[in-house]
Amino acid sequence: MSVPTAAAVQTICAPLPVLGRDVTVPLVTGGEVTYAALDYAASAPVLQRVWDDVAAYAPYYGSVHRGAGYLSQLSTDLFENARGTVAEFLDCRADDQVVFTRSTTDSLNLLAAALPADCQVFVFETEHHASLLPWQDARVTYLNAPRTPRQAVETLERALADRDPQGPALVCVTGASNVTGELWPVRELAAAAHAHGARIVLDAAQLAPHHAVSVQDLDVDWVAFSGHKLYAPFGSGVLAGRADWLRAAEPYLAGGGASRKVTRRPDGGVEVEWHDTAARHEAGSPNVIGVYSIASACKALTEVGFDTLVAREQYLIDTVRAGLAEVPEVRILSLFGDDAPRVGVISFVVDGWNSSHFAAALSAEYGIGVRDGLFCAHPLVRTLLGSDPQTQGECGAPEAAPGEKSLNAIRVSFGAGTPDEHVERFVTAVKELVRNGARWNYRTEDGRCVPDTSA
Repeated sequence: MSVPTAAAVQTICAPLPVLGRDVTVPLVTGGEVTYAALDYAASAPVLQRVWDDVAAYAPYYGSVHRGAGYLSQLSTDLFENARGTVAEFLDCRADDQVVFTRSTTDSLNLLAAALPADCQVFVFETEHHASLLPWQDARVTYLNAPRTPRQAVETLERALADRDPQGPALVCVTGASNVTGELWPVRELAAAAHAHGARIVLDAAQLAPHHAVSVQDLDVDWVAFSGHKLYAPFGSGVLAGRADWLRAAEPYLAGGGASRKVTRRPDGGVEVEWHDTAARHEAGSPNVIGVYSIASACKALTEVGFDTLVAREQYLIDTVRAGLAEVPEVRILSLFGDDAPRVGVISFVVDGWNSSHFAAALSAEYGIGVRDGLFCAHPLVRTLLGSDPQTQGECGAPEAAPGEKSLNAIRVSFGAGTPDEHVERFVTAVKELVRNGARWNYRTEDGRCVPDTSA
């Protein structure tokens, strides 16, 4: 595998400044080291630019939509302008709505609550639980994991061809797997959905931080993503897309902000007229700073340019994959094969190692933070590991002790703020652990593998 030089990539795009880049952590073997945050797929570090923008705004914070004072008016403008920023970031259609939520999970649960009656939902077993589980009240068809992008499209086409063509239908699909990092054929899946009278929602939680997402180019009906994966803190998310199902649905939450007018009825009850804008599903005081941080992150990534961000990330992907390929004991998990385009998310297992033990050693002995477990995508990881679907395993908390076989894997993930040294240290650490073993003893405590400090 050919890997460009670090110097060549640095001329394209240096790592973006993020919070925590200078944090040091103790090593169980003694001393300290700068922390290598390689768990971007769970939560990416906050861009320094985003933090600076939030800090500059914080003294002017005020309650939105409800105050006549200057700070309230300023905050309201900031909050509403953020919709335009997000809509531009996603290249939304002119009549699309941008609804602010708490997360991707919240966004997809909102859409699930807005489904028309008797809606059929089609979802691959490969989805993150955030997009796999919200559809329990609908008629759901779970599709088996495909082994090529073409097979994904063909599987969906067959399933849609067998559905009742008279009723509404929705397809839910990820843009990039949170387990393998592989890009899914979203445009082709959208075309298949629309050809059969269905709509499609894109889970862009892992895609939006790494690649440009265009609602119009991909021709999807909705997009959902989270701020905490887009280098923004404070627990906000987005659901953007077609307004008709959202306007027709009961408000996601009942309360102030969602209601346009409330009056008493002669019988003593209340009559409510709900908003038909995005406010319909944003009851309560919104997370203004969280929304502002998402808008700031959208601007920051757009200004840098995804072409340069993708080029640098591809260098990091190639560096990690080339390094792991030199370790015969390592098996990288993949649906579509080595040549599939992907974002900076790589999951693997190591022969002879319990994955939690390996991840614990990376942290305790090298100061490297990765993830181990089933990554809230249990059916997919079980499929990739070739295990029985009924095999027990918990998300990130396997019960197997160090050295015992467990149903879980290791995930390394990175992005715009990752320095070269972090991935280089990771590759070196993997090679040393496989060759020499851990330098410390470990034990299972409260479901986690931790260094044994009792000696």
